[in-house]
Amino acid sequence: MSTQADSTAFFIWGIDQSAYGPVELPTLVSWIKDERVFADTWIFVGREVTWRRAAEIPELQMFFPRQAASPAVNASARIKPGALRRVKVLAGFSDAQLDHFAQFTELQQVPQWTVVVKQGEQGDTMYLILEGELRVRLVVGGKETILATLGPGEFFGDMALFDHGPRSADVVANVDSAVLKIVAADFARLTEEAPDLAAPFLLAASKTLAARIRADNKRLRDSASFSSAARM
Repeated sequence: MSTQADSTAFFIWGIDQSAYGPVELPTLVSWIKDERVFADTWIFVGREVTWRRAAEIPELQMFFPRQAASPAVNASARIKPGALRRVKVLAGFSDAQLDHFAQFTELQQVPQWTVVVKQGEQGDTMYLILEGELRVRLVVGGKETILATLGPGEFFGDMALFDHGPRSADVVANVDSAVLKIVAADFARLTEEAPDLAAPFLLAASKTLAARIRADNKRLRDSASFSSAARM
């Protein structure tokens, strides 16, 4: 791309790993309003001859006023056992167990519209939702498809905790939210230092995952039955 000719223009890095542009600022703003460009979208800034995330570009920051997530802190210093018990996989723990479990987690405040996990990025963290609401989405061709909406008591990111693989979808905060982070290294420490907590936690999480898989299988069966009936 010609940086001399496009010093006032922008190029947008698409989800198909291609650069689109040049576009001028008004077009870029309209793309943000149409949710074709997000806070964490990479944009080439012609005048700076560099790539930056959309929320880091001064003239665009007004459209992402609350994108930066708050720093994580040790949950044991901020969360009381009663608050942790709202998480379904922890509901059977005693107050003493919850207090001990919190020492292996981090509390993070998540402002509205924050992308907590990004599709395709490597991850090693599981999240337990304490407050708020988040949506699981896929963005294809600039269009968003919502796969699920999650609220207090639910969790996400569990697969990456074990295989450290790429995220399969985005998770975005619909409103200001609070989550507990469990990083793989801390979970490994939990299994070594407190197996009496790790075992029931894994069992409860496995039951939830099994229920999700059964629900997904039912949707697939229902969809296949509908398709078969439509062809008759």
